Amino acid sequence: MSTQPSKQLETFTNPARAVDYTIRMTLPEFTCLCPKTGQPDFATFDLEYVPDELCVELKSLKLYIWSFRDRGAFHEAVTNEIADDLANATSPRFLRLTGKFNVRGGIYTTVVVERRKPGWQAVPAVQLP
Repeated sequence: MSTQPSKQLETFTNPARAVDYTIRMTLPEFTCLCPKTGQPDFATFDLEYVPDELCVELKSLKLYIWSFRDRGAFHEAVTNEIADDLANATSPRFLRLTGKFNVRGGIYTTVVVERRKPGWQAVPAVQLP
């Protein structure tokens, strides 16, 4: 088992490619550095995606998230970078990444990024009584 951060996102074949379903993950241990002060920034990322042919492998995602720990990054930039890397690795039908950054200077920041495969449309939500 690797104990080092990695930028490599591994994938596996979607076991139910014929249907739309949503995978949701919470990544509560994200850290990077403020590019202005060098102080640590902490965030929780909520990832939701509808896979197409590939799904992201969890251990590689954990090591990938770890790779940001010693890097300076603005919240907006790092959230978009992670969404792009996940979209490039898995080519999902739909992906939403929400970065909820802890307070810095009295301000909480939330960044929401979406990627959608051209032509894909979500199935209507079912409302139960």
